Amino acid sequence: MQIILLDKVVNLGNLGEVVKVKDGYARNFLIPSGRARRATAANKAEFEAKRAELEKVAAAKLAESQAQGEKLAGTTIKLTQKAGVDGRLFGSVTNHDIAEELNKQGYKLVKSQVRMPNGPIKVVGDSAVSVSLHTDVVIEINVTVYGESA
Repeated sequence: MQIILLDKVVNLGNLGEVVKVKDGYARNFLIPSGRARRATAANKAEFEAKRAELEKVAAAKLAESQAQGEKLAGTTIKLTQKAGVDGRLFGSVTNHDIAEELNKQGYKLVKSQVRMPNGPIKVVGDSAVSVSLHTDVVIEINVTVYGESA
């Protein structure tokens, strides 16, 4: 299916590009989330009429994400979980826990923005986690997990 991208999509393209994707990806994800439209002649003409406005909105989102990223860069989050004597946690620290703690500190994030390259944290200590605020803005933060005796 041919679609027009209304936003930058990772591994697909930038704003305004006409790309071919599988039908299910377009119908079930891109179109309902507002990131794309079908590439019909009417939609292409409508997009070209609104192109400047959409580019301005995209630039504003990027600037806002960069400003939030500058505040967030280098942040260290401290979490306490129950752990055994050997330093292994009885559960794990997930992206949900990290997003919840960042929200308590005043940052507006959802758990899907927190990327954990090595999976959930299962040991006491420091770990590096990336936060994707925008497709072009990825910030590294530190997560320190303290053990609490059971």
